[in-house]
Amino acid sequence: MKMILAMAGSASGQQGGGFASSLIVLVAIFVIFYFLLIRPQQKQQKQLQEMRASLKKGDKIVTSGGIYGTVSNITDNEVTLEVADKVKIKITKNSIAGKRE
Repeated sequence: MKMILAMAGSASGQQGGGFASSLIVLVAIFVIFYFLLIRPQQKQQKQLQEMRASLKKGDKIVTSGGIYGTVSNITDNEVTLEVADKVKIKITKNSIAGKRE
């Protein structure tokens, strides 16, 4: 907001606040972006990692590709899903989008 006022003031012949006011505006914009975009995304990523780490046999999940299944085996980076009777597929843990009830 101050930046707009500073530009309007310099257009009418008045001097703007200079470097200090520009720096304050940039810092304010960064703080707003941090609290509105960066922090919520980091929180969501942390929750997703915790959910993937807490998976156990029998959990019902959905993959990022939209496949629903039940966990039948877990290794370090792979999960075996049972998607139908006697139909099992292996996926990576990173492709798990969430649990389902």
